[in-house]
Amino acid sequence: MSSETDMNPSGTGDVSGPSGPSGPSPSGGGAVGGAGLSDAAPVRFDTKITVVLRDDLEPWQRLNVTAFLVSGLGTAVPEVVGEPYEDADGISYLPMFRQPVLVLEASKETLTAAHGRALSRALPRAVFTSDLFATGNDRDNRAAVRAVPTGWLDLVGLAVYGPRNAVDKVVKGARMHP
Repeated sequence: MSSETDMNPSGTGDVSGPSGPSGPSPSGGGAVGGAGLSDAAPVRFDTKITVVLRDDLEPWQRLNVTAFLVSGLGTAVPEVVGEPYEDADGISYLPMFRQPVLVLEASKETLTAAHGRALSRALPRAVFTSDLFATGNDRDNRAAVRAVPTGWLDLVGLAVYGPRNAVDKVVKGARMHP
């Protein structure tokens, strides 16, 4: 889900997007200047969700890695998830992120550097390594990551959540996904 406007790879610019069925919460819900916003007013979040994918992945791998990575953030950082959705007929739908997800790509080296910066800033993060393409379940995925020292992880994807400026520094050198 991304309704980003005026967004560049460094993450500057205004971000607009749905934050649930009734729009932004009156308290701002983590948005800068959120108090008193109407449903039509743009929302600029003070936090950012960013996924960085290695630039040599096949299209199906990019989609798979992105889905897995953001599922980790959604479960570990509950404040990133908005309210459930409901259509005009009263049919309920699961909640989604309350803010856009920025998807970037980077070389293996840039991705490894971003991982190190995310660790040094202790930001909530999820990783996907190349070994996970050969596994078929969560138990084997966790075992594959556990078997490799941090500096030797063959990263193909990284998701990071945190303050906008910290996330921008972590993903420095990555570019917008085409």
